[in-house]
Amino acid sequence: MNAFKKRTAIRIAAVSIALASLASPVAWYVEKENTEEGIVSLAIEESRRLLHHYDAINLSGPNTAEHAKSAAQTISGGLFDIAEIYNAAGQKLAESLTSEGEAVDFYLSAHGRPGYTEASYESLKLPGNRWVLRVFVPLHGSDNRVTGYFEGVRVVPAWQHRQILSSSLTVALMVCLAALLCGAALYPVVVHLSADNERKAREVLDSHISMMEALGRAIAKRDSDTGAHNYRVAWIAAFIAEQMKAGPSGREMQGLIAGSFLHDVGKIGIPDAILLKPGKLDEAELAIMRTHVSQGEQIVKGMGWLDGAHEVVAAHHEKWDGSGYPRQLQGEEIPLSARIFAVADVFDALCSKRPYKEPMGFEDAMGILEKGRASHFDPGVMDVFRPLAADIFQKLANISEADAHDLLKERIHRHFEMK
Repeated sequence: MNAFKKRTAIRIAAVSIALASLASPVAWYVEKENTEEGIVSLAIEESRRLLHHYDAINLSGPNTAEHAKSAAQTISGGLFDIAEIYNAAGQKLAESLTSEGEAVDFYLSAHGRPGYTEASYESLKLPGNRWVLRVFVPLHGSDNRVTGYFEGVRVVPAWQHRQILSSSLTVALMVCLAALLCGAALYPVVVHLSADNERKAREVLDSHISMMEALGRAIAKRDSDTGAHNYRVAWIAAFIAEQMKAGPSGREMQGLIAGSFLHDVGKIGIPDAILLKPGKLDEAELAIMRTHVSQGEQIVKGMGWLDGAHEVVAAHHEKWDGSGYPRQLQGEEIPLSARIFAVADVFDALCSKRPYKEPMGFEDAMGILEKGRASHFDPGVMDVFRPLAADIFQKLANISEADAHDLLKERIHRHFEMK
């Protein structure tokens, strides 16, 4: 199981367990309440039937007390252990208790004259591990007026108590199992969707990289270069950034790589007569050449994935002391990615063979970079680069364009989450 699948399994399992832990007690409580209400509803319905049978609904006739007493005695022997019947004025007309009812009557709180208009009940836990349901029922005549009140107490027998708890527990376990099974069913769906999404993301990223490489090759062709410089300098910049404690990461690192690779993309817009001139450029030609920075900004800015390259493209000719161009930025005004690139770019340019020069030796190249410390280059970046320079020099010495491409590809895979 790869890292993603393991993380997904752990997260789905955690969510499923959390849902089960929350839903199961709620399901248990709801089922218990529903069962209680079912018992109470049955008892109320049966009591009303018996009250009708004994003509104890309209409690205002001459034989009211006798009818109420008969009804109370019958009811207390059935679903209730205590049965009390009151007239419309709240006066008790009859009361009947079973032995169970007598045992719990002492613990039941007394109340004033009844005056409620809606049926209700209480669930009470009493000493001796007794559980009772106490109901309050208004009696309505044919004209829907309240004609009296019935109050009953049912001592829930142990077998019924166990049945209610067992039923509630069964429902809770079923809800728990459903939550866990739902998580198990979701796992392959999430993994499949993620794999599909990763595949599409790879395709998009591959197309972006191909576009970046195509632009890089186009720049190199216009500048009579092989294009290996773009691969090398992007790799060097990423390598330096990786060693910095507070260096670029995530999208910033992606922007550094893309910007380093495309730093001279604006040269596409420079006329051949100036770009390929073998001699030194005059002031007018130099001014035109320097416009490659602004032209490069226009090319990469707003291009989605390439938008992150903007900082390097816009500031790769700025210098630490403010003597660079086009904005004469100074010190930390220059984006960190552009400061890192400046060191990588000059080092590679000095150490690489070009049509017009031979590669410079390591010590000579480092001497020039040290001379530019705090004037051209950020001293902090130089402090990070210095201990890495010898290894970088050895690794890139006489490297082919294909090998440079592979080096950069490995960094792209690392920082563009293509693992």
